[in-house]
Amino acid sequence: MEKMRYAFAFGADAVYLGIPRFSLRSRGNGFKDFEQVATAVHYAHNLGKKVYVTANVFPHNHKLASFNTYIAQLLAICQPDAWIMSDPGLIMLMKEYFPQQVIHISVQANVINYASVKFWQNHGAQRIVVSREITIEEIRQMHEVCPEMELESFVHGAICMAYSGRCLISNYLSRRDGNQGACTNSCRWQYKIYQKDDPSKGTGAEEPLEGQFYLMESERPGNLFELDEDENGSYLMNSKDLCAIHLLGQLRDAGVCSFKVEGRSKSVYYVAMITRAYRRAIDDMITDKPYNPELLQEVLSTSNRGFIDGFLHGAPGSQGQEYLMSNSQYSSYRYTGIVREYDALKRRFKVEARNSIKVGGNYELCLPQKNILISVKELFNKEGQPINELHGGAVSGWISYPEDPGPFVLLREPLKGSVNR
Repeated sequence: MEKMRYAFAFGADAVYLGIPRFSLRSRGNGFKDFEQVATAVHYAHNLGKKVYVTANVFPHNHKLASFNTYIAQLLAICQPDAWIMSDPGLIMLMKEYFPQQVIHISVQANVINYASVKFWQNHGAQRIVVSREITIEEIRQMHEVCPEMELESFVHGAICMAYSGRCLISNYLSRRDGNQGACTNSCRWQYKIYQKDDPSKGTGAEEPLEGQFYLMESERPGNLFELDEDENGSYLMNSKDLCAIHLLGQLRDAGVCSFKVEGRSKSVYYVAMITRAYRRAIDDMITDKPYNPELLQEVLSTSNRGFIDGFLHGAPGSQGQEYLMSNSQYSSYRYTGIVREYDALKRRFKVEARNSIKVGGNYELCLPQKNILISVKELFNKEGQPINELHGGAVSGWISYPEDPGPFVLLREPLKGSVNR
């Protein structure tokens, strides 16, 4: 609920939320009962915003019997603006028993061609969330064939090596796409890991770097895949993240009417900063202003795995992989807390710390419309006693500040020597 409120405050027009039993967001879900979903819908509608409820699970038989009952109970107390769905059976049930409900076809349905768009149009869908694995040109073709169908595209967030269980390893290693009937069963190949002076390396292999590990498929001795490891382990199939903030104009011109940000298991800070950056980019686009590259710095202020354009300009190949991860990942700021209230009498704001805050440190207050640089001169614990440091872990304290910064304010710390990729 809190992430939803910050998303709206920092510029989102709509949010999508999962219902645990019928979505792919069953863990860590803050909308586990009807009342919580209804509260979210009513909150959004009071702001003139929208809520799309995600019911995109591919259910086994035992879940079907309870589907209609669940939907009926939810609709009795609130009216979501749309349902994001992927399973043809559940969509059929929704259209049969609740024909007034608006259906958006989930990215899980893997709509990658205009014939599929036409199919879902004929079955009553209002919007398609297109597959992540297609190009801008393919989106344009969808729009040309079905101009009345709304198209939505992911523009930011995590990318997986597979979609809906349909593996991309074969495509990645040999450019033979298993999703097009050309799978090489790459997952069953024999692989070796070796270092520079390992005599087991195959004939013709390019010269590896000193001390570096490599992965090699036994039938391709010259085709090396760099393998790295940090204190957390190795990441053979760890994709870089999607960032298309510079491509919004191209996507709009191709027919996209809704830009979607994926924020699974992210912090309030991530939701706020990414939403604000894309809000500004969209507003610039609407007023025919050129893309402002400075917005990318706001994107880079959040944790990420390095960025690529996804598949929007074609398959990224090995450029899309991030083999090394670290605890800090790549970010130019550290999220340090949420401002909860302001004491006008003592001229202090209360902060719920997420990371350490120290007297003498330089920080930024992140408001929906701007950032404010501050230096912490005085710091107090929750009892009002002076301290030199407030530790993270949702511990609350007070920071002296001359005026109320307002609602929906976050605190962050600039990082020295940060890596942006």
